[in-house]
Amino acid sequence: MQINNASYGLNNDYYNKTSSNSLNNGQTQNSNGEQSSNQNNKQTQMVNGVELDTKQLQTLRELQSVDRNVRAHEAAHQAAGGGLTGAASFSYTRGPDNQMYATAGEVPIRMRQGNTPEQTIAIARQIVAAAMAPADPSPQDYKVAANATKMEIQARAEAMKIQAEEAKQNSSENENFLIQTKVEILKTSKIIIIIIIIEKITI
Repeated sequence: MQINNASYGLNNDYYNKTSSNSLNNGQTQNSNGEQSSNQNNKQTQMVNGVELDTKQLQTLRELQSVDRNVRAHEAAHQAAGGGLTGAASFSYTRGPDNQMYATAGEVPIRMRQGNTPEQTIAIARQIVAAAMAPADPSPQDYKVAANATKMEIQARAEAMKIQAEEAKQNSSENENFLIQTKVEILKTSKIIIIIIIIEKITI
């Protein structure tokens, strides 16, 4: 069975798009091309030593939510993938409070075959479980799961082929055993006949 060792990324790009949209919400440009906040939002709050207005606070809350979701998404991949997954990597966006928030992530997972078809099937199933572990799998997650399913199908085909060959071999061995048994019976019969003849002659 030909299954190449490869590394795929289980990633979450949806949040990157969400955060980009949220960063653009609530900002307008004046006639000079400068960004300015809505004049009606005059309430401010200190966050991490930075004074933020209402819209900045909203953007910050959205980034914090995205950060939690991205980290949970990648943690789910790692928990289900076990030794097949590597360390998670993240893409970050700077928030209005000057802190960095994860807005996209990726966990590498190895597509490898086992020493036997049964081992390969077990690995493929674990890869599928890792890919589909988050509550919101990404298109890339579905792709990894599909490739692992294909690998399992190939391993099952190889297992069936091996079983068929073993059954054929056992059948052949049984046939040879029966033939050998018949030969031994014939030899024994001949010996018995010879003994009987000798006994008659000597009487």
